Amino acid sequence: MKTIKTIDTVGDVFCVCTDDGQKLYDIIYPSLKNGDKVELSFEGIDLIIPAFLNTAIGQLYGVLPTNVVDNQLKITNLYDIDDQKMLEYVVDNAKRYFSNREIFDKVLTEYI
Repeated sequence: MKTIKTIDTVGDVFCVCTDDGQKLYDIIYPSLKNGDKVELSFEGIDLIIPAFLNTAIGQLYGVLPTNVVDNQLKITNLYDIDDQKMLEYVVDNAKRYFSNREIFDKVLTEYI
C-alpha cells in the first residue's frame, strides 16, 4: 500500500486551497487507476475545507468506478469528527453527482 502524507504534498497544516487538492489528486489517481491501494494520511493537518476535499477526493468518483475508490483508498488520521463528517458529505455528494451528471448539469444550466 502506498502512503501519501497530505502535509508533505500540501506543505502546510492548512488544506484550504484547491490547487493543493489537485496536487493530491494528481498523486492518488494514477495509483488507483493502476490497481494500487493508497493510504491518504491527514496526520498533522489542522484545518480542512470542503473545496479541498472535493478536488483531492471527490473528483476521483468522476473518473473511476465507485467501488475502486471505496475499496482502494483508505483515509487515515482524520481525527476531528467534523472533518470526518465533511469527508462523508463530500464523498456522498460526489457519488450522487457523478452517478447523475447529465441531470445535475441540465438543472444547473436551466437555473443559471
